[in-house]
Amino acid sequence: MTLFVENETERVFSFSIDEIAHKVVEAVLEAESCPYEAQVNILLTDNEGIHNFNRDYRGVDRETDVLSFPNLDFSEEGKFEIAEDDEVDYFDPDTGELILGDIIISVDKVSEQAESYGHSEMREFAFLVAHSMYHLCGYDHMVPEEAKVMEEKQEAILVELGITRD
Repeated sequence: MTLFVENETERVFSFSIDEIAHKVVEAVLEAESCPYEAQVNILLTDNEGIHNFNRDYRGVDRETDVLSFPNLDFSEEGKFEIAEDDEVDYFDPDTGELILGDIIISVDKVSEQAESYGHSEMREFAFLVAHSMYHLCGYDHMVPEEAKVMEEKQEAILVELGITRD
């Protein structure tokens, strides 16, 4: 697995963002039985930066905590079925890795939400990565049944990694 993490802010956390992101991404890919070596990109920005991305790419003129841009079109959540004709669109020609997609996280929201929910910034960051990874694996939360599935999967990953609200 290749994980590219870029922090375009000057914000420094008390934990290694690379280490936590790597653990969460790897755990989700394993839990979802991804049959390929994968590539994921994470960009850390601030509220203004994520507001711009949200407006420009989703037409939503406000800040948010995390944005997910999946590269795959899933017929079913977590089913990594790729037609041979589509392989050129989904795999990195240099590494052969599946290009799963991009994650953008607001470091301001990590801090704000950690304080609001009463847990650590590390837990909030890990949660946002897990949440976004499930989007990259084809899951959504537009209806209550979908939301329940995502919430259970996210929580299971964080518990497995020992990243709890305590």
